[in-house]
Amino acid sequence: MCLGIPGRIIEFSDDRGLPMGVVDFGGVRRECCLSYVADQVGIGDYVIVHVGFAISKVDEVEAKRTFEVLREMSQLDELDWMREVADQSLAALQGDGGAA
Repeated sequence: MCLGIPGRIIEFSDDRGLPMGVVDFGGVRRECCLSYVADQVGIGDYVIVHVGFAISKVDEVEAKRTFEVLREMSQLDELDWMREVADQSLAALQGDGGAA
């Protein structure tokens, strides 16, 4: 199963000409490659990240909807690890409205 998780871009950088950034997944921050979406996104935008690559831009409403679906899916035993990420991400979205 392939899974893309939405996160909010909080930082941009350049690694030898490759657009990179730090993406926040409800408090968990990871460096991701932004080369597929670099010309479409800015700080505070939401992207879908799959195995370290931002593969598309999404709006805040879609990000929230995705976290809600992930939280529902986390009720399955084999997907239990998603509950914490989904809960933290929803709380972050509700707490600051997605502001950068």
